[in-house]
Amino acid sequence: MKQLLLTAITFVSIFLNGCSKDGEGFNLFTIDDDKELGLQVKQEIESQPGQYPILSKTTYSAAYSYLNGIRNDILAAGKVTHRDDFVWEMNIIKDDSVLNAFCTPGGYIYVYTGLIKYLDNKSSLAGVLGHEMAHADKRHSTEMLTKQYGIQLLLDIVVGKNQNAITQVLGGITSLSFSRANETEADKYSVVYLCPSPYHADGAANFFQKIINQGTSNPPEFLSTHPNPDNRVQNIHNEASTLGCTATIDQTKDVAEYSQFKNSL
Repeated sequence: MKQLLLTAITFVSIFLNGCSKDGEGFNLFTIDDDKELGLQVKQEIESQPGQYPILSKTTYSAAYSYLNGIRNDILAAGKVTHRDDFVWEMNIIKDDSVLNAFCTPGGYIYVYTGLIKYLDNKSSLAGVLGHEMAHADKRHSTEMLTKQYGIQLLLDIVVGKNQNAITQVLGGITSLSFSRANETEADKYSVVYLCPSPYHADGAANFFQKIINQGTSNPPEFLSTHPNPDNRVQNIHNEASTLGCTATIDQTKDVAEYSQFKNSL
């Protein structure tokens, strides 16, 4: 399939390979291409421990168990289209100064300790994770990377023909500025994913609102000025209300456990 894309892309083959389920946008990449590109990015991240100090899954097993539990709850809710296609691997980056998270194509999820420690409860973190997972699940990342770098360069990386470019693509992923439509869709699906889960489906709005109230000199990329942050908060609340979402999580227990989680990092 990759060779077909590289050497004989016709209109029909592009259309067939770009077709996706659940109303995803047009995308020249296949699901396997997304997974392979994500794996290449993961390997590049792991080759740069100074820039991306990932916490050991053995040393911080309790923290990873907590984080994986949130991910599992989101996937178990049954709304993630590619829940069985992508890896959805959690990674924690040790940098308390960064309020950010990102998800590569294929579902490799990275969360900075700065973001984790900034948040106050599980639902808020689940909302942000849902937002980042939506970018991968709806395949926004490969859509935007294609626009930024071109289909040929990305497919060369996938098939191992231009590994020198992977560092450039990694920088693009960690600082990727999604379109207004992509951000709006990721906000929406964060609610959709969480609605059947135990969490407050509008958890992402809590984080956005805290950023707005307190301000920060280093806001995360996904809290961009397009769409307006205040509108994003309202839209997330409206989506949760429209879907009739109700949380079953014990708020008191949640705050206590989340505090313990933060202190373990």
